[in-house]
Amino acid sequence: MSSGVVVVGGGTVGLMLAHELGLAGVDTVLVERAERGGKEAPALALNAGVVELLTLRGFMDTLREVSIDFPAAQWGYLWLDPGRLRDPHPCTIGLHQPVLEAHLRAAVRRLGVDVRIGQEVVGLSQDEDGAVVEVDTGSGRESIRCRYVVGCDGKFSTVRELAGMDYPGEEFPYYGIHGEVVVESGSSLLGHLQPVFYPAGNFIVSPPDPEVLGVVTGKVAPPADGRLPLRILTGEFGTEPPDRRAPVTVEELRVQAKRITGKDVDLGEPRWLERWDYTVRQTTRYRNGRVFLAGDAAHVHFPLGGVALSTGLDDAVNLGWKLAADINGWAPKGLLDTYHDERHPAAERVCGSTQAQVFLLHPLEKAEPLREILTELVEFEDVNEYFVKLAGGLEPDYAMEYEGEDRWAEPHPLLGSRLADHPLRAAAGATSVSRQLYAGRGVLLDLSEGALPVRDVAGWADRVDVVAVAATEAIDARAVLLRPDGRVAWAQRQAGDTAGLRTALGAWFGEPKP
Repeated sequence: MSSGVVVVGGGTVGLMLAHELGLAGVDTVLVERAERGGKEAPALALNAGVVELLTLRGFMDTLREVSIDFPAAQWGYLWLDPGRLRDPHPCTIGLHQPVLEAHLRAAVRRLGVDVRIGQEVVGLSQDEDGAVVEVDTGSGRESIRCRYVVGCDGKFSTVRELAGMDYPGEEFPYYGIHGEVVVESGSSLLGHLQPVFYPAGNFIVSPPDPEVLGVVTGKVAPPADGRLPLRILTGEFGTEPPDRRAPVTVEELRVQAKRITGKDVDLGEPRWLERWDYTVRQTTRYRNGRVFLAGDAAHVHFPLGGVALSTGLDDAVNLGWKLAADINGWAPKGLLDTYHDERHPAAERVCGSTQAQVFLLHPLEKAEPLREILTELVEFEDVNEYFVKLAGGLEPDYAMEYEGEDRWAEPHPLLGSRLADHPLRAAAGATSVSRQLYAGRGVLLDLSEGALPVRDVAGWADRVDVVAVAATEAIDARAVLLRPDGRVAWAQRQAGDTAGLRTALGAWFGEPKP
């Protein structure tokens, strides 16, 4: 068979990428080896960057019903206040990754994506015109001819290996376990739901969904059998598990929990337990011909603050519309190469940020003087905002330069940023920035009250929606061009001249139709 894109890996990043491609009408095959549907996905909460990206496609309209707001943020366990930011950004929410993946999986199926669960990629070749993916279907082998392949298959990526792409980095001594256990309603483990910072390591317990949270807070009656599922995560620096290859046992988890907390902890019955480690790696190039990497297949670091997920989703939202533009025939020259140019530095910064946080956590006694100073500094508004954005996956901005522009002119401060989700007023009523991006198309926000000559950009109408909204003090511009990933490609405080707008449209959306 043939397809536009084969996405390998059906975790959150692969699902989001498949959704982006499906929105654009690209024939997509999603291949996922595991049959358990992502139950092992470790995230206990979603940071602001993840929530912002999900909001761009309308997912939060339904996910709000099954999530809990956490109006705080932390960087290296320094507590920050996202409520003090100048622009409206979402807060962290409590929502376990498997719940998110179930929503994404349903969405991609509605878009017609061919989702293959329990099938494995075993071969890959490419030529100038496309690639061939060999898939073990369980009952035989199938060859899928496609234009592009994207490996979203994690840090042990088969796609990366088959494509001959490197993964330089370093592994550090670390001993972590995560999983899900079932306890009785009176279990002592429920006493660990409040976050505590243990000098010996991490011991984190959380409810898997709002219903269980309701039970533990007394707002919902306990189940008839009195048994509750809980997610658990542990970790110790500077040590390693006794045998990495041996299955994790509840006794092993019990011993480690006591070592970290200093107490005997009732761990109930495990549903599943797995180890996790401390590795920092990043591939040198995100693209090799017809093959791309995204998420943990491209970069991995110590998991703090949910930035692994926000970085991976940013990869997916960045790459998806660019692949679709190429397949649908309107991509300008070099568009696909901007994926590496924008996302490699962003992930490199995340790797550096998480490394810096590790140094604030271990060894704690040596880091304490620096922690005290940083705790004082985050009281300043600009410092708090800097760390909230760093911790929440809300930065960096992308560098954007256009041919022919005055290199001495000061660029608009919004250029390259993801525009915050400001409320807007259109002729049809109240709306917002994110609602204009639900379809995954480019958007020209016209805040000029009729001064912008929109006829000059009519040639891009099949790729870019022009949306007239009332001017607002929240957006310091009379017109803003947004890429499908929500990034500001052009902004102007005066709405009369469209030359710069046409240049930006050509750079990101190709040639106009006559």
